[in-house]
Amino acid sequence: MTVSLDLHSDRVYPEPAAMLRLIKPITWFPPMWAYLCGVVSSGVSPLSHPVLVILGIFLAGPVVCGMSQAANDWCDRHVDAINEPDRPIPSGRIPGRWGLWIALAMSALSLFVGAFLGTWGFIATVVGVLAAWAYSVEPIRLKRSGWWGPGLVGLSYESLPWFTGAAVVAASLPSTEVILLALLYGIGAHGIMTLNDFKALEGDRQMGVNSLPVTLGPECAARVACWIMAIPQCIVIGLLMHWGREWFAFAIFLSLIVQFMAMQTLLKDPKGRAPWYNGTGVTLYVLGMMVAAVAVRGLA
Repeated sequence: MTVSLDLHSDRVYPEPAAMLRLIKPITWFPPMWAYLCGVVSSGVSPLSHPVLVILGIFLAGPVVCGMSQAANDWCDRHVDAINEPDRPIPSGRIPGRWGLWIALAMSALSLFVGAFLGTWGFIATVVGVLAAWAYSVEPIRLKRSGWWGPGLVGLSYESLPWFTGAAVVAASLPSTEVILLALLYGIGAHGIMTLNDFKALEGDRQMGVNSLPVTLGPECAARVACWIMAIPQCIVIGLLMHWGREWFAFAIFLSLIVQFMAMQTLLKDPKGRAPWYNGTGVTLYVLGMMVAAVAVRGLA
C-alpha cells in the first residue's frame, strides 16, 4: 500500500467507498444514542416532536460525528500513515486536499441542519463543530493531551447530544437532573476514549501525541480508564437513590458489577483486550445511560 503524505496521488476524485469510510459510520452510534437519551430524559413524548427527534439523531450521527471523523483523519494523516496506512487519505484513495474539503463541507452542512433545531439546537451544533476542530487541528490540537483530548470527545459525544436532545424537544433549558446525568456520562466516556487510543499507540508515540497509553503505559492507562468509567456511574447510582429512583439505581449497580468483572479481564492484557472491552463493558455503559434517562424522565 502506497502512503501519500505529500497529498499527491494519481487519482483526481476520491473513491465513494473511501468517502464513506472517512466518516466512519461505526462511530455514529454514541452521539445518536446520547441524543435519544436526552429526548427520553426530557419528559416530553418523542412522538410529539418526531421531526425534531429524527433530524437531531441524523445531525448528531452522520453529520456532526461524520464531520469530526473527516476532520480528524485529515489532521491525523501523518500519524495514520504509521498506524493504519490503508486508511482513505494516506492510501491515496482520497487524493489531494479532498479530505479537508469534505470536512469543511460537512461543517457547513452541520450548521445548516442545526439551524432547523431551534436556538438550543443551533448553539449546540456550533459548539460541536468547534470542539471537533479544536480536537484535531493545529495549533490547538487537544488530541495531543491524554487528558484534554479524551475529555473533550467524551463531553462532545455524550454530554452535548444528551443536553441537546432534552433542550430541543422541551424548547427550554433541561432540568438540573438531566444536566447532571449528561455531564457524568460524558466524563465517564473519557475512559472509553482512552481505551480507543490503544490501537494508535506506536504512531502516537512517534508523532508526539501524548495519549494516556503513551504517557502512562498500557497497564496504568487501562486502570485509570476503568476508574474514570466507574466513578461517574457510582455517582449516578447515588443520585438516583437520592431522587427516589431505587430500582433504576439497582439496575445500573448490577450493570456496573458486570463491568467490573469485564475490567478484570481487560487488565490482564490491556492492549490486546481493549477492542473486546469496547464490545462488552462499553455496551453495558451505554445501556445504563438509557436506564438513567428513563429514571429521570419520571422526575420531569
